[in-house]
Amino acid sequence: MANNNLPSLTPEITDAFAPQVIEVMRNSIAPTANDQEFLLFAHKAASYGLDPFKNEIFFIKYGTTARIQFAAEAYLSKAREKDGFQPPDTQMVHENDEFKIEMNKETKEMEVVQHEIGFPRGKIIDAYSIAYRDGHRPVTVIMDIDEVGHMFTGQNKDNWKKWTADMFGKHVQQRALKKQYGLEFDDETINHDENQSIPEYQQRERKDITPNQETITEPKEEKPENKIASLREEMKSKFKQLGITTNAKIGKYLEDNNVKMSDPATESELIGLIELLDRNIELQELQAADDDELPE
Repeated sequence: MANNNLPSLTPEITDAFAPQVIEVMRNSIAPTANDQEFLLFAHKAASYGLDPFKNEIFFIKYGTTARIQFAAEAYLSKAREKDGFQPPDTQMVHENDEFKIEMNKETKEMEVVQHEIGFPRGKIIDAYSIAYRDGHRPVTVIMDIDEVGHMFTGQNKDNWKKWTADMFGKHVQQRALKKQYGLEFDDETINHDENQSIPEYQQRERKDITPNQETITEPKEEKPENKIASLREEMKSKFKQLGITTNAKIGKYLEDNNVKMSDPATESELIGLIELLDRNIELQELQAADDDELPE
């Protein structure tokens, strides 16, 4: 693709990833990243010892904003490497369960002292995760469903509504592992000036390039009106995959992601939006299945 010739890679990147792996990361994991964004993404993955191919760290590009995001699986992966690791115990509490917590007088920490399942279970009202570790006191994190209420109206609301137990469980488990094993990953957002051009959107048409090709052969030109119409249909299909089916929801999505579109939208704007939708669809599928993330 267009940006295969990267600036000097950091020692951490070259130590962690073989050249062929770096190329696949660039072309498949972060195809919309510019050079500096990709270097930051790869450097963070290498420095923390995370595997992008196991969905432990993500690169997401939307509009003029790029985001490097650590999945909940990253915490579980790194916790497994620590001495004394034991699998955490993560549970949902439903409204018909018998559930009781008490303050441990010695440790001054809240602990689960009773959890008996009742049927029918009823709605989920709480979740807790107990992170165990040999030679250490268990760390218990308990959360009320209201504490994650914003997740049901946010960017990933469809997954939270459909897979509440999985998403809520991974969220509370991540907090427990973070405390027990001293883990800390900081997501990073990179904002660019609105007027800065983002040629990476054009890489969408330049993915099929043979290794020995010295010049890029542009695809056969379509009539402009046909290409715009085709891109619009693709855009609508992507929105539908994300469950965004009304003009109001589309407008909210564009506003939330700081995407500005002309009226009518230009070809480059549609291509950029489709790139964003593709990344959101990919992330949604990963989170719904196994990411966010308890193997999600």
